[in-house]
Order: sequence, then structure tokens, then C-alpha cells
Amino acid sequence: MSIVIIGGNERMVCQYTDICKRYGCKAKVFPKEHGSVRKKIGCPDLMILFTNTVSHKMVVSAAQEAKKNNIPVARIHTSSASALRTVLEEHCTVV
Repeated sequence: MSIVIIGGNERMVCQYTDICKRYGCKAKVFPKEHGSVRKKIGCPDLMILFTNTVSHKMVVSAAQEAKKNNIPVARIHTSSASALRTVLEEHCTVV
């Protein structure tokens, strides 16, 4: 399963990818907007938005891209590791 994480803490990018690996998922993490994120997203199985740490403009553009490509979106206010685990437990299986 492929996952795109938008937002979050820049220092936790490695932790986000490690947590996703434990759930059998491959993750792309975009903590900040560098250029057009829409081109880099691809077509993942799930998009996770950390809404507290990302601009409203980036949330809107990511949500539009997800809607256009029928990608399920999980919105989380906090960008903690435990919040990520909670979402992954709902959508993925532990390996």
C-alpha cells in the first residue's frame, strides 16, 4: 500500500516512513510545499494530511488532487507519531 503524507514535522520524516514500513506501507512525505506537490503525489492508496502544520492553500490543493484521482484522505490535526499509527491501524495491517 502506498501512502502520501502532507505536512508534519520536518525532523520526523524518517520516523513517519519507519512507522509506515511497520504497517507494510510505502510512504512519500512532504512536510513543506517545495514547488508543485500535485505533480509529485502520484496515485497513492491513501493520503494523510497533518492539518496543523501545513498551510491552508496546500491542504486545499492536496484535497482537490485527491478528489480528482479518487484517493481516500485522512485528516489529522496533530502531526505526532501516535496519531499516524492510529490512522494506519484503521487503513493498514501490521507486518
